[in-house]
Amino acid sequence: MGSDFWTPRCELPLDLVRPSRIDPTGLTGPTRGQTQRARWRATSTGWYVPAEVNPGRVEQHILEQAMRVGSRGAVNGWASLRWHGAAYFDGSADAIGTLLPVPLLKHSGSRTLRDGRATIERRALPPYDREFHRGIWCTTVPRAVFDEVRRAARLRPAVAAISMTLAAGLTSLPELAAYTDQRVAWEGVPLFRDALALSNECFRSGPEVYLYLRWVLDAGLPAPSVNAPVFDRRGRLLGFPDVLDVEAGVVGEYDGADHRSRDRHRRDVAREERYRRHGLEYFTVVAGDLADESLVVSRIHATRRRARFLAPADRPWTLTPPPGWMAPPGVPKRYFAADDTVSTD
Repeated sequence: MGSDFWTPRCELPLDLVRPSRIDPTGLTGPTRGQTQRARWRATSTGWYVPAEVNPGRVEQHILEQAMRVGSRGAVNGWASLRWHGAAYFDGSADAIGTLLPVPLLKHSGSRTLRDGRATIERRALPPYDREFHRGIWCTTVPRAVFDEVRRAARLRPAVAAISMTLAAGLTSLPELAAYTDQRVAWEGVPLFRDALALSNECFRSGPEVYLYLRWVLDAGLPAPSVNAPVFDRRGRLLGFPDVLDVEAGVVGEYDGADHRSRDRHRRDVAREERYRRHGLEYFTVVAGDLADESLVVSRIHATRRRARFLAPADRPWTLTPPPGWMAPPGVPKRYFAADDTVSTD
């Protein structure tokens, strides 16, 4: 963990520009004549911002489209989660930075709309499922993640959505389970429950979730711990493996694009050497590997066959922190008093 460790939380920028209506006086917004010139940009029907405001900034994109629902609806799904501070939901539709349409929700009777900038859906929206947060109406976090799972419509992205919301500290497994229990007749509940059973708050990136699911669903192995602090027997921190098979003594790491720099690669090599010196077998997957099920599963099984499967007393490593150890920010509470039987549930 440390400066290289991606944080699942993000702060709302303070320099966002709220769209304005036409104002004949030009005091609170552009005049009608000004909107016909290149100095103003229409964000939706009747709403404008100065042309220099960047529409490709995800929070600005959300704010601009939130004007469509005003106080009668709410920003929903990934956009609500981002507005609440979950960094994973960056709105990216592709590798070149195209932004997804902002999902908006209105009560039954509102018209459905899809125009590339936003989608407006007609679904039940009780008062307790929305809140006025940081200047706009949003769905609550449980409702937002529930509808994001419905939008994903597949198990693995659903687990990623739930886990990254948990990692951002916006909700908890019990809160989400209780929310689902109160909506047993809603579309998407079976998928949500299946995803919830595979989710936890310990992940720190989406690829870690997909690596974990390769391990559990495709390799068919017991669930590993995720980002647990590992120490040597003298209490020195060895690292925070993305996944750790405690029984076998296997570490798996995902190395994304941020690992390509010379300094980062040097640290990665040193980390691998530390693990191996302390009896831990090690494998890495890189960007692109996760899409290849047979490659990743073969790598997991091959590494596990080399593992030592040492009894807890014989391991040169431990999950028990030394006395007085100060956990860095972001370490899940379940690891504050860890032991060698730590679970991921």
